[in-house]
Amino acid sequence: MPSNLSDNIPDIVIGRLPIYLRALNRLAQDGHEVTSSHELGQILGISSAQIRKDLSHFGGFGKQGTGYQIVFLEEKLRQVLKVNREWEVALVGAGDLGTALAHYGGFAERGFKISCVFDNAKEKIGKPLNGFTVQALDELETTIKARAIKMAMIAVPAKAAQEVADKLIAVGVRAILNYAPINLNVPPEVRVQYIDPVIHMQRMTFYLP
Repeated sequence: MPSNLSDNIPDIVIGRLPIYLRALNRLAQDGHEVTSSHELGQILGISSAQIRKDLSHFGGFGKQGTGYQIVFLEEKLRQVLKVNREWEVALVGAGDLGTALAHYGGFAERGFKISCVFDNAKEKIGKPLNGFTVQALDELETTIKARAIKMAMIAVPAKAAQEVADKLIAVGVRAILNYAPINLNVPPEVRVQYIDPVIHMQRMTFYLP
């Protein structure tokens, strides 16, 4: 995808592409070779017209009347999302949440590899964690620069999250998945996604009787 194309595509469209990719992967695992916008729409609860419109931003991936070749569309979406390669990811925070993230196997199969873990707690530094040795925050700059890491996950208490984000951005990280329950102040060239289960639960309780 040309670098300037991303400026013309709404972020909400980009956000749906991984959902399409996940559905295609499941269809392929079930032995399907061809799908349609109608079938994807039924699986995902998204209108077929919306799916076709989203995909049209990136070219013609199917033929009218024959649908989409699943393997072909999967590969094209991987290219668009740049997950047809492996991305190294730094993890900051080796508490309960960080430990769970370090053990999660779903990252590697989707193009992401946690390659280093940092914490500032003396009792955690130097300890093994699922094949890693937890490093001190003081080693963050050297390690991330040496590996040219562009992505990171923050799993620290809210009061420490902004300082951690500042350190990551200063050494070249440009994409942050933030699990701390706080909004981060970052420059415009840095992308942040927020994962706060409580926010989502509070949103759902509005609809409960």
